[in-house]
Amino acid sequence: MAKLVHSMVRVLHEQTSIRFYEEAFGLQVKDRLDFDTFTLVYMVSEGSAFELELTVNKDRTEPYDLGDGYGHIAFVVEDLEAARERTIKAGAEPRDIVDFRPGGERLARFFFVADPDGYQIEVIEKGGRFT
Repeated sequence: MAKLVHSMVRVLHEQTSIRFYEEAFGLQVKDRLDFDTFTLVYMVSEGSAFELELTVNKDRTEPYDLGDGYGHIAFVVEDLEAARERTIKAGAEPRDIVDFRPGGERLARFFFVADPDGYQIEVIEKGGRFT
């Protein structure tokens, strides 16, 4: 049986990205591996073993082209409005909250926000299948 352990994104500025994920989502640096040409930073949230790996290529000076294949990562939060305010305080510009009710019944309540490198993040209110 396979175990899902992490997702990786390439970031341009290590400290800017770390600060964003700490302030907006409460992630903490679990490990940092520094090599000659790149650094790997592993971040986790309390109560979860799943890690977000930030890869910093030291010779990179231009923003990454995210292309049209990347989707998003998602966080589940208790208080959606408070989470949205935290992303604003962290310097982001979150989109409006969506109350997604196909067929009339709520499937999810969420918003999207981009991290400092443009990666999309879905922030979902805890409930239903998102517990």
